[in-house]
Amino acid sequence: MKTLQDLPEDLRERLRRVRLLLLDVDGVLTNGLIYLDDHGVETKRFSTRDGLAVWWVRKFGLLTGVISGRPSPATELRCRDLGMDEVHTAQPRKLPVLEEIMARRGIAAEEIAYIGDDIVDLPVLKRVGVSAAPSDAHPEVLKRVDLALDHPGGNGAVRQFIELWLMAAGHWESAMEDVIRGNI
Repeated sequence: MKTLQDLPEDLRERLRRVRLLLLDVDGVLTNGLIYLDDHGVETKRFSTRDGLAVWWVRKFGLLTGVISGRPSPATELRCRDLGMDEVHTAQPRKLPVLEEIMARRGIAAEEIAYIGDDIVDLPVLKRVGVSAAPSDAHPEVLKRVDLALDHPGGNGAVRQFIELWLMAAGHWESAMEDVIRGNI
């Protein structure tokens, strides 16, 4: 598994500057599968490990959010449960949403990381300061991101990114102390 020391120094420096982590949902926070029951009700599978990391990292000042192309009550509920700062669903054109977030929050592109898995994520991945993708992302995405994560979507990719950010930003030891003391 990649460690902070495995990353080039320029990428470690860019990770240190990240203030906002944005995620695609299907294929990043989930395994990309959508389940429909006989009544058309959609359900999704989310990783509790990814979720804990998203919830935990708020203490260290990292803003989090999603930009998803599909409308999904399940996604909106999960994002609310995790206390995400930005929740944008039913947004097939993601770049204008990114630009709106940057303008409203006064955050530069260089201070944003985005994790995406499919070709529709490429415009945002190209625009942000740090781009990443789960190990099972589309090959065109994997060859164009700053960081190809070791885990597939919905199975630890988000957790790995957040742990790398905690290390790069100098919060890892404090985060581990919180865990050991039972403060999370």
